[in-house]
Amino acid sequence: MRAALWMVFTAGIAMAQAPSALMTTAEMNALCVRAGQLMDAGGVAAPDLGRAVGPVIENVKQACTQLKLHPNGGQPTYALMMNIRAYLELADAIPKPYPFPDVARQQLAEVREEAARLDAHFRALLASKDAQLVTADIDDLGRYAEDNRKLPPPQANKPRVVFLGDSITELWRLNEYFPDRDFINRGISGQIAAQMLGRMKQDVMDLRPAAVVIMAGTNDLAREISLTAIEDDYLMLADLAAAGRMKVIFASVLPVSDAHKNIDPSYERSPSHPVEFIRALNDWMKAFCAQRGCMFVDYFPAMLDNNTGQLGADLSDDGLHPNAKGYRVMAPLLLEAVDKALGPPAPAARPAPPAASSKTKSKRGREASK
Repeated sequence: MRAALWMVFTAGIAMAQAPSALMTTAEMNALCVRAGQLMDAGGVAAPDLGRAVGPVIENVKQACTQLKLHPNGGQPTYALMMNIRAYLELADAIPKPYPFPDVARQQLAEVREEAARLDAHFRALLASKDAQLVTADIDDLGRYAEDNRKLPPPQANKPRVVFLGDSITELWRLNEYFPDRDFINRGISGQIAAQMLGRMKQDVMDLRPAAVVIMAGTNDLAREISLTAIEDDYLMLADLAAAGRMKVIFASVLPVSDAHKNIDPSYERSPSHPVEFIRALNDWMKAFCAQRGCMFVDYFPAMLDNNTGQLGADLSDDGLHPNAKGYRVMAPLLLEAVDKALGPPAPAARPAPPAASSKTKSKRGREASK
């Protein structure tokens, strides 16, 4: 009985600690690069090994390419792990030249260390995905629940606008770019349009805005969600906005850039965000807004570098999210769309003149009687 309880206890600890073993995208890319270098070097020290592991190394490279397109993808992570294990099994089985260089032994030991890291990462990834499947809050409604409760009602002379979106919205410091407006940020990093649909009532409609700005699609495209499914989510978002008697402003998907991939391999954005898909989604959105009478704010051409056909390199530091300069390009386009949808803000009311004192009133009365 005690042994069984101890097994449950230790399993619980392992589950709790598993997420800490998760590698970041940058760490995974670095592991891919290093593992490839080490395996290539092993073939130099042991030519028979080099001839045997050629297909395995090619499989590793393909898995790493897939992980750049789909970070934390379960299938490519498993393929990478199994092929590194296959390399190590071949390295153990194939006779090595004598004497085998110490450097080559150290390199094999490092491959084993990387394999152990990858194994821990894969276990943590499975635990993380299991947790996501059983979570009761798949749309992350808890994120802004307390903020929503504390938010005062909108002012009659200052129309409220809620921004619903992903990390591009979340990172936009609206109070700095639009200090005199009642603009409420409800962006959540990593979200797709379907999750925003799940948050539409709590994070938008219940806040009684005059308008909602919806910016979605970037993460949908990266996860290979079909254009038809994304369009269906847009349709339902527009229907909910109409039911809430608010204006809806759809924002285009931004272009992406590969200009910063030399800083971090994960900043190679175009493979997971094909420009033809971005253009197709934006074209559909523009036509849909014209049909439904929604406002459409098109950031795409203003953010595009016509020489490269990608997001301007100076408008983003990672090829996906706008930097301060990028948001400064977007801000006037957004404000123009909001003012068209709602009309310009009412001028500030002039302060009332001070009331006349009793002395002044009596003096005026005496002067009038003369």
